[in-house]
Amino acid sequence: MNTSTLVQKVWSFCHTLRDDGVGYGDYLEQLTYLLFLKLAHEYAQEPYNRETHIPKGYDWASLTSKVGEPLEAQYITTLHKLGNESGMLGAIFFKAQNKIQDPAKLSRLVQLIDAESWIGMDADTKGDLYEGLLQKNAEDTKSGAGQYFTPRAVIQAIVVCMRPQPMKTIADPACGTGGFFLIANEWLSGTGEWIKSNANWLNRDLQKLNAKQAKFLREETFYGNEIVPNTRRMCLMNLFLHNIGELDGEPSVERADALISEPKRKVDYVLANPPFGKKSSMTITNEEGEEDKEALTYERQDFWESTSNKQLNFLQHIVSMLKVDGKAAVVLPDNVLFEGGAGEKIRRKLLQNCDVHTILRLPTGIFYAQGVKANVVFFDAKPKDGKVHTKGIWFYDLRTNKHFTLKTRTLKLDDLQDFISCYNPENRHERVATERFKFYSYDELMARDKASLDIFWLKDDSLDNFDDLPPPDVLQQEIIEHLEAALASFRDVAAGLVVRN
Repeated sequence: MNTSTLVQKVWSFCHTLRDDGVGYGDYLEQLTYLLFLKLAHEYAQEPYNRETHIPKGYDWASLTSKVGEPLEAQYITTLHKLGNESGMLGAIFFKAQNKIQDPAKLSRLVQLIDAESWIGMDADTKGDLYEGLLQKNAEDTKSGAGQYFTPRAVIQAIVVCMRPQPMKTIADPACGTGGFFLIANEWLSGTGEWIKSNANWLNRDLQKLNAKQAKFLREETFYGNEIVPNTRRMCLMNLFLHNIGELDGEPSVERADALISEPKRKVDYVLANPPFGKKSSMTITNEEGEEDKEALTYERQDFWESTSNKQLNFLQHIVSMLKVDGKAAVVLPDNVLFEGGAGEKIRRKLLQNCDVHTILRLPTGIFYAQGVKANVVFFDAKPKDGKVHTKGIWFYDLRTNKHFTLKTRTLKLDDLQDFISCYNPENRHERVATERFKFYSYDELMARDKASLDIFWLKDDSLDNFDDLPPPDVLQQEIIEHLEAALASFRDVAAGLVVRN
């Protein structure tokens, strides 16, 4: 059975459960629990004989031996017991609850999973299965899960440009379901169908990792944070199915707010898409912060400026995470490029203290969250020596006269091939300007109003020629996204007024 067929088989059962009020997210959560127990059971058998640390009587066999109400009772007891265990086991089952109220349907789901030999599938197949389920969940706009799902073509292009090296550490302080980690893992291990099918232009050395490098990749490469428990457990399961982490090891993704304190470790790479939305329920203050001390605040002496803007705080945090000469690629909304006040001060500090060298202006219509206008900002950390480290920034405009939708015209890696070529990953210091790729010096950028990096230079053809307008469905989607973006801005203003009053 191929992956797409298996995804459809496992996912189709959700339609039955939805009649009982079990949504996509809850279904995927229950699949996570049951899949983990089934995999642990298979690993405990010959020829693996691995120690799973799952207490006897709370394992897969304790579920398959029962049906009906006894199965439901055993499942509830098992979830509670395993949620109190340590390591990966406790992380997967943290505060786990049974969301399937019909014992007969729970029994059917157990049988569905038990019928397959999951270890018999390779990591690509198992991983593709779970990724397929995560994507289906993201496509369900009512679930809100799309906010945790970055377009895979964007992540692939970022990883190709960054070209992470073996024996280096990679972090994501808001890792969602682990998309950046998985694509980086595929790049480093040379797996992934997208690499094989594009080998002629990716220039990826497919030499396999040695034993030491493979062990480091599996156990010591990735470090993340995800504050939402359900999303974190899905991330851990996603990584585990892609051969990242161990059954009896400590989870590589912490269930904590990354912004609450200075990073515990410095890393070589940060690849991230921090949460959408402008305002945070918290305000981060530095030593000289002027924010309202009556509000709940974090003290971050390593931050340049105090702000309640989540993206600006994540940007400052990511700078703190990097080793000297560490590299970052961060997906950020447009407002980070032009906002005044703390935004301007942080931009100026970023360009002075880091080498910000590339900004990719992403097209609209590629995110599951409506109204998102975003960019990928590439920069390298530099020593704190008082020098200005940004010489200038190359901008690539993938937005003007580009039209994408999630259903009829999805963004593919091929759409980013020209950007990757212009980026020139082999030697980014040897670049050539094109119609869509343009360089602005540091002095030019600092002379702009508020040091704005919100730069476009291409003419929008649709403004002059109605024949060049996109198809009606694309135009309709763009109008919706503009309205959503405007509504979000109004909400931010209203929230600010409430706080001040």
